[in-house]
Amino acid sequence: MTNATIRMATKADAKEILNIYAPYVKDTAISFEYDVPSIEEFTERINNILKKYPYILAVDNDKIIGYAYASSFKERVAYDWAVETTIYLNQDCRGKGVGKKLYLALEKILKRQNIINLNACIAYTATDNAYLTNGSTYFHEHLGYRKVAHFTKCGYKFGNWYDMIWMEKIIGEHSKNPKPVIPISEL
Repeated sequence: MTNATIRMATKADAKEILNIYAPYVKDTAISFEYDVPSIEEFTERINNILKKYPYILAVDNDKIIGYAYASSFKERVAYDWAVETTIYLNQDCRGKGVGKKLYLALEKILKRQNIINLNACIAYTATDNAYLTNGSTYFHEHLGYRKVAHFTKCGYKFGNWYDMIWMEKIIGEHSKNPKPVIPISEL
């Protein structure tokens, strides 16, 4: 596993994080965004997530090499114990344990927040191509996620239709009276 350290993101990290994300927008169907967000928009996304959830970074030799965060699964109160998880790595850091380290750290924080369901929205292809493989699906399976939904040809990018799947991992008990979710700022 990598020697990268894990730390919480700040708005000052936005440019470096955006540099990791941009190739996924421009060159892959992993993100269904067509245009790379502006630095202002991306900074606002980070700030909004940090109001309630963790946004963590993997840092190696003072360079951010990956990031992961949780966000609201849905905005209704009854969904409070479920989150959507997201992860992106520097292209040259994939397959080196960085993603696993980030996701395990994220999961540990989310457990402390009393989150129970982790959900990942993943682009999926029946046939690998230059823009998308199913590497993210295999990564999530390896970490204990299982497929719970499959949407057919719901994303169009680079002249191709792509499916989208949801994968889920349960990290706590679904008790009759669940503990309230603790915002990241209160941990």
